[in-house]
Amino acid sequence: MTVTVARHAGFCSGVQRCVAMAQEAAKQAAAQGIPCFSLGEVVHNPSVTSRLSSLGITVVHRVEEARGGMLILRSHGVSPDIPAQCEALGIPFVDCTCVNVQALHKTVDAYRDPGGSVVLVGERDHPEVQGTAGWSHAPVYVVFSPEDVMVLPPLPRALVVSQTTIPEEKWELLMPLLRRKIAEPDFHRSICAATRMRQQAAKELAARSDAMIVIGGRKSANTRKLYEACAKLCSRTVLVECAAEIPSHFIDTHTHHIGIAAGASTPDWSLKEVITAMSELDNKVLENSEPVANEAAKPIDENADFMASVEASMRRIHNGQTVTGKVLQVTDDEIGVDIGYKTDGIIKRSDLVDADVKVGDEIEVEVVKVNDGEGNVILSQRNIINKKAWDALMAKFEAGEYVEGVGKEAVKGGLICMVDGVRAFVPASRLSKRYVEKIDQFVGQTMKLKIIDVDAAKKRIVCSRKDVIIEEEATKKAAAWEKIEEGAVITGIVRRFADFGAFVDLGGVDGLIHITDLAWYRVGHPSEVLQINQEVQVKVLSVDRERERIQLGYKQLQPQPWDNIEAKYPVGLILERKVVRIRPFGAFIELEPGVDGLVHISQVAATRVAKVEDALTVGQDVAVKVLGVDPEAHRISLSIREALEESDAFDYGEGIPGEEAPAAAEEAPAAAEEAPAAEAPAEE
Repeated sequence: MTVTVARHAGFCSGVQRCVAMAQEAAKQAAAQGIPCFSLGEVVHNPSVTSRLSSLGITVVHRVEEARGGMLILRSHGVSPDIPAQCEALGIPFVDCTCVNVQALHKTVDAYRDPGGSVVLVGERDHPEVQGTAGWSHAPVYVVFSPEDVMVLPPLPRALVVSQTTIPEEKWELLMPLLRRKIAEPDFHRSICAATRMRQQAAKELAARSDAMIVIGGRKSANTRKLYEACAKLCSRTVLVECAAEIPSHFIDTHTHHIGIAAGASTPDWSLKEVITAMSELDNKVLENSEPVANEAAKPIDENADFMASVEASMRRIHNGQTVTGKVLQVTDDEIGVDIGYKTDGIIKRSDLVDADVKVGDEIEVEVVKVNDGEGNVILSQRNIINKKAWDALMAKFEAGEYVEGVGKEAVKGGLICMVDGVRAFVPASRLSKRYVEKIDQFVGQTMKLKIIDVDAAKKRIVCSRKDVIIEEEATKKAAAWEKIEEGAVITGIVRRFADFGAFVDLGGVDGLIHITDLAWYRVGHPSEVLQINQEVQVKVLSVDRERERIQLGYKQLQPQPWDNIEAKYPVGLILERKVVRIRPFGAFIELEPGVDGLVHISQVAATRVAKVEDALTVGQDVAVKVLGVDPEAHRISLSIREALEESDAFDYGEGIPGEEAPAAAEEAPAAAEEAPAAEAPAEE
């Protein structure tokens, strides 16, 4: 009889993390001298619950029951109001929510369509479903059967997600039905990778086994669905929580192959306990059965321990088994290996990875064939390497980690990549966030990918580059929002212009510098101040997290042109500047960007003028004299007439034709009395 454990069985990485965090929380609580509680069972497994209870963790069902102690939030996750209650009551808590459930919460929380709904495929009473529903900002509908879908009202738009532990078949069954009910569905397959892998591995094993044992808590939805999947393929399937529950008559002489599967919340110690119990049951069956002749067994060494020799001669192997053996012979074509079986094994050179292997070396190999028709055991070392590479990829898939792939060939519908020696397919729709016209541009390119689907039978995987881009952008965005607060000074990159301002990348989120906050002077277009891809320091003026809008200021970090204005332009200073605007009461002269001075109409020429335009034009360079500076009012009074009077080049000509030209000294007081420069209307 052979006993085979499913390739993926027992604790997944999420549950392993959760239990480890719970144990650490119990230690911290004990060190602080306070009790430790969990809000419901940490995981749905009685063996784990019992062990955590022995560490001092008590299960409670309401937050207020944890007053005075530390509270563990279980792996199934909770709604956001639970941590808020803990903080309000002053209860320290440890969030052990599974990372896959956390990702589901983020997806639901990010859905903000005002006219949309959230459809959650899962069991209405399951704690994960109840917790996830609490993260929604839209109406939530829970469905688990075609009948549930039929009673849904017609929905214009909806985000469709799933409980992380539902079977893949359930999702595939309901998806086309939901398309008929939802005009614009947004499907997010949130089934946990560990769940998919365990169900697939268990079904493959059940299909070729005489009997199946599924280990796990009866309250666990994950384990229950695992049992149902195996029972469909193997009629002799039992669900047990511990080894003591295995029926005594479960093994008989007609049972040759027993498979063992375990849910993601099943601990290693329960798995080992069942395997040990199966070995003991097998021994009892062998003791009560008639002995079977073993004509091909090796002769027993009379000088060796009799029982050890018998055990060696009775060693059982099966196809796919990994064994360790000693190299006995090395030839150009093959290597002979002693694996402790009744016959030695043979490895072909093409299936050998260690080229320098020599007699006496111990190597790990896989049994390819127990008997090749000539009594030989065929072994492979390459299969071990490939299997380890595959297992490493599956571990990354289960943990949601990224892998690195190299584009090999553009094919219809996507790109073929190689990921650690495994063939991977990237659909065209998953290569980028935008439509990709030329897929062959990715050939030869090394890229970061995320495994989104697995074909275990063909050892092929489906990957997505788009998911990596979206998740990394979301991570950058979250990190960027953490450092953004009103009044903060941060560095960004100018990405694009609009007529009303410039958009700045702050490392994952964009902020806007309005055109009025670019400079202390009038700006016609942002390109007058900034350049695309320029690194700039900006000040956060306001933050609207709900609408994800950030108002930035650039000029606020630049020196104000009116600072030290009296020192820069002392009274009596004569300088040459340009006329920028003409008004009925005078002309504005730009002294520097952001600083204009006013030449009153009485000061624009050596003689009286009826209109400013009679003496000046916009763009004309003129000499001006500073008459007065008012920093608080942002006013500077200038005079062209006095500048001309002090100039050696001044020509006291006839002035304006048709008018007398009174002496400048007599004209100035009269003009000043008519409209003193200080009282001229302020502009801009």
